[in-house]
Amino acid sequence: MNEVIETLLNHRSVRDFTDEKLTDKQIQTIVESAQRASTSSFIQAYSIIGVTDEAKKKRLAEIAGNQSYVVENGHFFVFCADLHRHEVIGELQETEVSSTLETDEKLLVAVIDAALASQNAAVAAESMGLGICYIGGIRNDLFAVKEVLVLPERVIPLFGMAVGVPASVEYQKPRLPFQHVYHENMYEANPERMKQSLSDYDALIHDYYMVRGSNPRKDTWTGQMGRMLSKSTRLDVKDFLKAQGYLKQ
Repeated sequence: MNEVIETLLNHRSVRDFTDEKLTDKQIQTIVESAQRASTSSFIQAYSIIGVTDEAKKKRLAEIAGNQSYVVENGHFFVFCADLHRHEVIGELQETEVSSTLETDEKLLVAVIDAALASQNAAVAAESMGLGICYIGGIRNDLFAVKEVLVLPERVIPLFGMAVGVPASVEYQKPRLPFQHVYHENMYEANPERMKQSLSDYDALIHDYYMVRGSNPRKDTWTGQMGRMLSKSTRLDVKDFLKAQGYLKQ
């Protein structure tokens, strides 16, 4: 055990921040830590937008489902898959790159690069005593986010991250059991074992929801997932990707 592992194992989403703003040095450290994440073939296919304008933050909060902590935090970051600069590189090098940038593979590369960078940023922030909360709700209306952030073609806003000094901290939400996530040599797909493991996890999650500090409720993980997956959402994502110059082949 060391401080890095302790920071990782202590993670929980924070949704209640003080009004203390991050310093320029903290912001730079978080972004530079993000930049040290692994990147496929050195492509570095992401950008990070810090949102400080209160009107823009309020609009993003509305898009994300009126989540107050999108506005009330120390700093709000938006992580984007970004191949726009690579299109500029094509112009600089006088090389045709559009057909490559439009492939499914390059979309995956950009999304993975951004995700890796964001997790480095999260760990860096938490190691500084700050709290973080990922905000996937900005994908509720990608076209509106594009307008708010004035995004050029080939830039996709994937998720936000609220960062700040925690005003309060919730109980840590239990994750799936180790044996349910880790497979050795082959995928363990025995349905009865999986159902038993899920039932055990449901009991753990039920207890968590009943005793947590805010909004206690009777619920299970499979019940929650079943309700969520029973209806399709954000059906405009494919249209947005095409509009931004992806999936054209």
